[in-house]
Amino acid sequence: MSLTRLWDKKAEKNGVLRTVFSVTGDQYTGEWLQNRKHGKGTQVWKRAGVVYDGEWRFGKRDGFGTLSKQSPPSNNYEVIYSGEWKNDKKEGFGMEVYSPSSLYEGQWVEHERSGSGRMFYPNGDVYEGEWLKDKPHGQGVLTLANGNRYEGSWKDGRKNGPGCFFYLDKGQLYEGFWVDDVAKCGTMCDFGREHAATPTVYPIPQVQLQDAESVLLEGIADCSNIGEQHQYDKSSPETPE
Repeated sequence: MSLTRLWDKKAEKNGVLRTVFSVTGDQYTGEWLQNRKHGKGTQVWKRAGVVYDGEWRFGKRDGFGTLSKQSPPSNNYEVIYSGEWKNDKKEGFGMEVYSPSSLYEGQWVEHERSGSGRMFYPNGDVYEGEWLKDKPHGQGVLTLANGNRYEGSWKDGRKNGPGCFFYLDKGQLYEGFWVDDVAKCGTMCDFGREHAATPTVYPIPQVQLQDAESVLLEGIADCSNIGEQHQYDKSSPETPE
């Protein structure tokens, strides 16, 4: 082995070392393997005011770790993400805090909310269900701050497909098909009017046939006439062109 390679080998960072500082003011304290962060360690990015404390693999965040950021004016570090990482990205199960009243807990894929998860929005709404690329996608339930809720299909963050909307404040239920958050085709009926805070003035009347038997018999007769006409057409001689 040459002298240069020998000195490089001796200078190589391995195992647990004390804090290593960079010229930017960043610092890392923890385990190393072949000059790369590997194992458990804490990285401080001074200018960004961000700290990562957790597991590393060959120089990248990998495993379980917590990301914290300084919060003015106190400059205390507050957790903004706690969970699993892979190849320096959020991957697996984790919780991200966006504000004191807004957070997401659930599955992540390559730094994006994907899979099953629950989101608490600043206005008090809560969505729980499936996600894809940071948007509700699949089956999910959105519960509004006033208690009303939507249960059904989502696509690209919007109500799309079959779903039910419970207007619990008015005591009504809509069930039907949605396209880009707009109800297109469905039925509305009363639901829990006796418990509604502000029920509609009048209940929705039940729609039904006055004489269902007569309508049925009339339909059967129409079908019979069509069958007879079809049989007559088949027995009629063809007219040459």
